[in-house]
Amino acid sequence: MSAPLLEVAALSVAIGGTPILRDLSFKLGGGEVLGLVGASGCGKSMTALALMRLLPRGAAMQGAVRLCGEDLTIKSDAQMRSIRGRTVGMVFQEPMTALNPLMSIGAQVAETVRLHGAASRKAAQRAARDALDAVGLSGEQGALDRLPFELSGGQRQRVAIAMALAVAPPLLIADEPTTALDVITQAQVLTLLKDLARSRHMGLLLITHDLAVVAQLTDRVAVMQSGRILEQDVTHEVLRHPRHSHTQALIAAAALEPRRGGAALPGQPVLCVSHVVKEYPRRRRSIFKAPPPLRALDDVSLLVHAGETVGVVGESGSGKSSLLKVILALHRAEQGGVALLGENFSDAGGARLRTLRRAIQAVFQDPRSSFDGRWTVADIVAEPFFLMDTPPDSAERHRKVAHVLSQVGLMPQDATRFPHEFSGGQRQRIAIARALITQPAVIAFDEAVSALDVLVREQILQLLAQLAQSANLAYLFVTHDLHVIRAIADRIYVMQRGRIVEHGTTAQVFDSPQHEYTRALIAATPRL
Repeated sequence: MSAPLLEVAALSVAIGGTPILRDLSFKLGGGEVLGLVGASGCGKSMTALALMRLLPRGAAMQGAVRLCGEDLTIKSDAQMRSIRGRTVGMVFQEPMTALNPLMSIGAQVAETVRLHGAASRKAAQRAARDALDAVGLSGEQGALDRLPFELSGGQRQRVAIAMALAVAPPLLIADEPTTALDVITQAQVLTLLKDLARSRHMGLLLITHDLAVVAQLTDRVAVMQSGRILEQDVTHEVLRHPRHSHTQALIAAAALEPRRGGAALPGQPVLCVSHVVKEYPRRRRSIFKAPPPLRALDDVSLLVHAGETVGVVGESGSGKSSLLKVILALHRAEQGGVALLGENFSDAGGARLRTLRRAIQAVFQDPRSSFDGRWTVADIVAEPFFLMDTPPDSAERHRKVAHVLSQVGLMPQDATRFPHEFSGGQRQRIAIARALITQPAVIAFDEAVSALDVLVREQILQLLAQLAQSANLAYLFVTHDLHVIRAIADRIYVMQRGRIVEHGTTAQVFDSPQHEYTRALIAATPRL
């Protein structure tokens, strides 16, 4: 290899005198893909921010970062603003915080082109259309005038990738770029990134916790822990012959083992969804004719028994989130209904609705956004007590909060702390504790482990298996992660375009899929 595109030498970062990154050194050539992996908090994202010179105020950086032969550490802020986007692009993990909610997706991609490409307005619009088409957002779902809130999480992530690629930067840093994507879209985006790296001779630094993605996409991999690089080498060499014990632990945790109980018969039905139809109005583009509504759910039915774990899988936009909102009585269906513990949940109101809500709780993908950062853990966990006819007094409330915190592997004294004092995995445990506090019959999980690294995911899934067995809980897992579903679900429903196209036991669906869409999902799943 000739002179590297990116060369990092003895890079160290400290914030407030606390070392965050310690003596990092690696190189990345044009057309090469380097994976940066490790558990949450190891310094992967901080490395990306250091390369982009986006460190928080008060951070001290030492070492050298050379991009195309230029040392970025000596550049001024004004010089870095011209480099970011044009010479080095970045895709962040959470697309909703990377997009302007008040601007259309076409305007946001075109803005990148105009800022760095000096293109006319019309040329920037054409470039935006080409960039969105390249990441699979074409037709109505990729209309340039759509706003971010009208897109699913996976579609928003594709917009963020289109913005980063619009001006063809020599270096692209991708921080968990496919975490929010279903397996089919993930396969398309990973193939696109790899092809662009090869065809444009673009360097790609891929930050991820998904070792299967690393195995599929990267040429070399560097493993991080506590701000250090433990080992780096050709990808297949690291994955087949890991030298460090931490690398070995990551690989072992990535190979999920089934956590389902034995072949015990499920209990009584606790959740029954019957022939649900849900429609949403489309944006009116003409004063003369209203467009037909979007049918997000079309005659959907499913059943969950006590003590059973049921998975709902499908690509972005298949209707999974819409189904969950109807099940949780957050949205009202046009047709059909939801029965909870044998009672009509969809049409319940007043005190009866509050009573039934105690029987079904939810755990969401990002606990940070579902917590009030000003509340203590005790306040957050005890929040569902408002659903009780007679909320517990102070002493009983304290006892119940301490009990559920112990159930999820936290300490009772953690009740006095605040969410920002915990890691991502610990915050997800707090979310599970909050769901348990009312002793529900069903807990619904919306992509609850997709953003966790493999070590934390292993711990959370083990915890859920133990809780299901001890409390006879029923789980409804809504996710695009087929690895997780195969490990934890008893039965699976496969959704496509608002319909259930296949359902059966986990073994039946994975070993002998009947529908071509199910076969496509399984084939697109990356393997370690």
